[in-house]
Amino acid sequence: MERKRSLTTVETDVPARMDRLPWARWHWVVLAGLGTVWILDGLEVTIVGALAERLTEPDSGLVLTDSQVGLAAALYVAGAVVGSLVFGYLTDRLGRKKLFLVTLGLYLAATTATAFSFDVWFFVVMRFLTGAGIGGEYAAINSAIDELVPARVRATVSLAVNGSYWGGAAVGAALTLILLDPAVFSADVGWRVAFGLGAVFGLVILLVRRHLPESPRWLYTHGRNDEAEELVGSIEKRVEEETGAPLEPVHQNLRVKQRKSTGFGEIARTLLKTYPRRTLLGLALFVGQAFLYNAVYFTFALVLATFFKIPSAQSGLYLLPLAVGSLIGPLLLGRFFDSIGRRTMISVSYLGSGALLLVTAWLFSEGMLSAWTLALAWAVIFFFASSGASAAYLTVSEIFPMEIRAMCIALFYAVGTGLGGIIGPLLFGVLVETGDAGNVALGYCLGAGVMVLGGVAELVLGVEAAKRSLEDVASPLSAQSGAVGTAPSAT
Repeated sequence: MERKRSLTTVETDVPARMDRLPWARWHWVVLAGLGTVWILDGLEVTIVGALAERLTEPDSGLVLTDSQVGLAAALYVAGAVVGSLVFGYLTDRLGRKKLFLVTLGLYLAATTATAFSFDVWFFVVMRFLTGAGIGGEYAAINSAIDELVPARVRATVSLAVNGSYWGGAAVGAALTLILLDPAVFSADVGWRVAFGLGAVFGLVILLVRRHLPESPRWLYTHGRNDEAEELVGSIEKRVEEETGAPLEPVHQNLRVKQRKSTGFGEIARTLLKTYPRRTLLGLALFVGQAFLYNAVYFTFALVLATFFKIPSAQSGLYLLPLAVGSLIGPLLLGRFFDSIGRRTMISVSYLGSGALLLVTAWLFSEGMLSAWTLALAWAVIFFFASSGASAAYLTVSEIFPMEIRAMCIALFYAVGTGLGGIIGPLLFGVLVETGDAGNVALGYCLGAGVMVLGGVAELVLGVEAAKRSLEDVASPLSAQSGAVGTAPSAT
C-alpha cells in the first residue's frame, strides 16, 4: 500500500550524501539498467540507416522511395519530439522510475510491430511510435542518472552513457553486413530480423531496469522524504559493504517546501525570466547537434549508394569507422569535462567538429573523397561532435532546477530536434536525390554553421558546473533558506 504523503517543509541532506558516495558496484548496476538503452538506440538507428537503401529495392517487401525513407526518418524524430514532451512532463510529475519503465515498454511494442510491417503507412507509423518511446527515454534516463551519480564524475559518466549510443551503432553496422547479405537472408526478411533483434535486447534491459530505485532527489521534493531517507540509507549500507570502508558524515542540509508537481506557467517563468541566458544556451547546443547528427546519419547509406555506388548490403561496413570514432570521443574526452571544465570542452567539441565538417564538405564537393576517406572523415568529425552532443544533454540537466529537470531535457530536445532533426533528414533526402555533390556539400556547410553557433554560445553563455552539486548549479524551485551552497544568479 502506498504511503500517505504529507507535503510540508523538510530539511534533508540527501543531495550531499549522494554526492559523497565513492564509486561502487551499485553505480554499475544503475548504469547497466539505465545507460545501456543508448546502446539499443544506436543499434536501432544505425540498422535503419543502413537499411534505407535496401527498403527502396523492388524485392524488399515495402519498396520505399528515397523521399519516403527521409519521411520515415523524419517521423521517427517527430515521434521522439512528441514522446519527449509528454513523457518528460510525466517524469517530473510521477517520478523517474515509472516513466523509464513505460517508455521502454512503448519502444519494445513499436519496434516489434515494425518487424511485421506490410505497407509503407504502417512502417512509418511504427517508426513514429518507436521514436516516441526513445524520446521519453532521453528525459527519464538523463535526469535519473545525473541525480544518482556523484557530482565529481557526473560528466564522465553522462558522456560515457550518452556516447555508448555509438557502441550500439557499431554493433548495428556490423550486424547489417549479415542481415543485408542476400546469401544469408532474403531481401524481405533481413530487415525484419533486424527490428526483432532490437526488441529482444530491449526486453533484457527492461528486466534489469525493474529492480532499479526511484531518484531520492525526486522523492524528497514530492512529499516522500521518509522514503528518500530510507532509500539513501540502504544505498549507503550497500556501498559500505562493497567498499569495506565507512562513509564520512556530511553536514550540508537543504530545506525545501515539498510539492506534487510544477505547473507550465512556472516552467515558462523559470526558463524565460529566471534563466533566459541558460535557455538560449540550451537551444543553441541542441539545435546544432540535432541537425548535424540526424541529417548525416539518417542519409549516410543513401549518400554511399548515390555517389559511390556502394550496395546496401555493404553500407554497414562504412558506418563502422564513424561509429567507432563517435564512441571513443566521449569515452576519452569525458573526464576532461570534469577536470578542465564544461565551457572549454563543450566549445572545443562544437567548434572543432564544425571546422572539420567545412573541410569535408569542400573535399566532397570537389570529388576528392572516396567512400572510405569520407567514412574516415566522419569518424574524426564525430569524435568531437558526439562528445558535444552528449554534453548538451548533461548541460540542460545541470543548469535548470530539480523540479523541472526532465521537462527541460524534453523541451530542449524537442525544440532542437524539431528544428534540426526533422528538417535535416528531409532536406538531405531531397539533396541526395538531386545527385549533385555540390548540393549535398551545401547541406554539410549548413550543419557546420549551426555547430559553430553552438560552440560560440557555450563560450559566451556557458555555465561551469564541473564537480558542483546539482542543487548548487541550479537551486531547486522549492528551496527555502538554508539551501546547500549558494543559489546561482538568474542568468
